[in-house]
Amino acid sequence: MYYLDPKNDITFKKVFGQHPEVLKSFLNALLPLDQASQITEIEYLTPELLPDIPELKFTMVDIRCRDNTGRQFLVEMQMLWAASFESRILFNTCKAFSHQIGKGEAYDLLAPVYSLNIINQPFSGQSTVWYHHYHLSHQSLPGKYMPGLEFVSIELPNFIPANYHQRRLTALWLQFLKDIKDKSTMIPEELLEVPQIAEAVEALKESSYSPEELEKYEKYWDILRTQQTFVNDARREGKLEGEKKGERKKATYAAQKLINRGFVNGDIADVTGLGIDEIEALRKVMN
Repeated sequence: MYYLDPKNDITFKKVFGQHPEVLKSFLNALLPLDQASQITEIEYLTPELLPDIPELKFTMVDIRCRDNTGRQFLVEMQMLWAASFESRILFNTCKAFSHQIGKGEAYDLLAPVYSLNIINQPFSGQSTVWYHHYHLSHQSLPGKYMPGLEFVSIELPNFIPANYHQRRLTALWLQFLKDIKDKSTMIPEELLEVPQIAEAVEALKESSYSPEELEKYEKYWDILRTQQTFVNDARREGKLEGEKKGERKKATYAAQKLINRGFVNGDIADVTGLGIDEIEALRKVMN
């Protein structure tokens, strides 16, 4: 029996988007919720607030839900990291928060929004830090913060189960994401001891997917590899060019490659360091 990788678009949405008890356990394990504020019920919401970045739309998966107290939870699985994602996370979370009320409605109707982001690439430069929790805190008074928005980013490559002993369920869910690969045949026994994780594992069985779903599953990996290759090639070729002609030409060369491959200005700026105006000017010259 084969199991599929849970980080794929098809599998992630099936595991967490179709099994509410699984998603509830996952959120309670990974979000900064004390025992009194644990999620007890959830309902799925449409992901309409989460616009795609066209050239990277296959590198991320999103699920949106709300619990019985009105709190909203945005969940993303991001396979490729770009600095623009931090702005995207902030934008989508603030948008979800503000869209809870209509014109003339009271602000006290606003419920907290939590953004949980699982990133499958290193991004912080801190090899031993894997849990990144942000909220609006007071700059002078420790422990004082403004409620309403919470952001958690999990730097998955940095998580090592053997080094983490605080919360067993947290470790098991991250082990589920990190250790189950495409075509896995063996599942660690400790994962199957948790009913919700066992249910998630069951949803990864290759035999439970239709031929059409398996085709989409494979296509996702192909597109992901292509996107990663584009970024790697642009950086590598830009570096070689830069060694000969300087950092400025290196950045311009990389930007040209990314423009030709359909990347938008924000992500070209992330890769090259050029400004948006410079990239727009370069587009005009190339046209």
